[in-house]
Amino acid sequence: MITCISPIDGSVHAERPTLSADAAQAAAARAKAAQSAWAARPLSERVSLVQAGVARVGEMNDDIVPELAHQMGRPIRYGGEFGGFNERATYMARIADDALADITIEDSEHFRRVIKRVPHGVVLVVAPWNYPYMTAINTVAPALIAGNTVMLKHASQTPLVGERMAQAFHDAGVPADVFQNVFLDHQTTSDLIAAKSFGFVNFTGSVSGGQAIEQAAAGTFTGIGLELGGKDPGYVCDDADLDAAVDTLIDGAMFNSGQCCCGIERIYVAEQHFDAFVAKAIEIVNGYVLGNPLDPETTLGPMAHVRFADAVRAQRAEAIAAGATAHIDPARFPQDGGAYLMPQILTNVTHDMRVMREESFGPVVGIMPVKDDAEAIRLMNDSPYGLTASVWTNDVARAEAIGDQIETGTVFMNRADYLDPGLCWTGCKDTGRGGGLSIIGYHNLTRPKSYHLKKA
Repeated sequence: MITCISPIDGSVHAERPTLSADAAQAAAARAKAAQSAWAARPLSERVSLVQAGVARVGEMNDDIVPELAHQMGRPIRYGGEFGGFNERATYMARIADDALADITIEDSEHFRRVIKRVPHGVVLVVAPWNYPYMTAINTVAPALIAGNTVMLKHASQTPLVGERMAQAFHDAGVPADVFQNVFLDHQTTSDLIAAKSFGFVNFTGSVSGGQAIEQAAAGTFTGIGLELGGKDPGYVCDDADLDAAVDTLIDGAMFNSGQCCCGIERIYVAEQHFDAFVAKAIEIVNGYVLGNPLDPETTLGPMAHVRFADAVRAQRAEAIAAGATAHIDPARFPQDGGAYLMPQILTNVTHDMRVMREESFGPVVGIMPVKDDAEAIRLMNDSPYGLTASVWTNDVARAEAIGDQIETGTVFMNRADYLDPGLCWTGCKDTGRGGGLSIIGYHNLTRPKSYHLKKA
């Protein structure tokens, strides 16, 4: 049984039974059986059906927004995820013709030589709870458009999301066996992967979860895409627009209660700007309202689960005990407790502290002064993770030169915490491997097939 405990009040919000091993195998078999007919449909038809499914999700948004608040705690004032959900799916639909086009090497009177992109077959999407719609659509839309069938296994914290998406796509005309939402326990998921039930598996979640996926796939030659942990840095150079940097980086650290894959978890500031940056950051955070996410006045809701909040509390307490300075007064956030976690800014931090080294995934950020670009680069790279890095400067060449030396998947200049569907969403080190969205996303969700045809 999958149980969603609402972070709002600790009540059971939803329960769903998991599929038995036999039922799970049958679902995978139906997806495999349906794939060839789906891939045989014209690309334009698959694109239209996916776009119709996306639009149907948009029609549900008024119900989805409070549903998300109940499941994972995001305040209703932010209006849900449909903007990004639609942006990503629409972009992938727009580039499908070019991204999936044949590569013709020769078409003469003697030979036709061409490389085609063909679907893997069945794609398993294992999606997380923090941005449950946007992270899922990153793979669901291009996988379906490319001619794969999809099985979506959503996080236990957001079980209603998969149901909503499947219903929307089915209402739009996508066949039930082409896009299935399934509730699976970890062992059944691993067993299906080990049994070669899928041509490709995309997983977004923890490092340990990614390791379990890789172990299950060992020896099967199943394609895998993994987006795992992060500890994304921001660096404020000496020539940065300080106000813009503070506003964006602190929002990137605190939005969604810090539960963002590419959220800012550590900040390095040119030493001459350090005091001013910290003062502005404190002012911003002191203006937040921690409370029930169903209240339109709330700007910071609870974390998705008490254990997530407790993990951040432990990191924070250890850092303070080791000499870090906490700048936010708990008296400003009286609802702190359980899944409700007050935001915190820490200085006098070092990389010996877990809060600067391990993923926090909560509303806490450490800020350190740096002497120059070289020190900032060294500290940004002093991490097992590599998803995004945010550099603040007025010099594009300087930002790119710094970016060339950072071990990361994406380099931002003067922005942060954004996923551009035209660029490959990827990471390095313990953040994982592979890449989603962009033309490269289509390449990962298909395989090349070469035709060498000698004409008679």
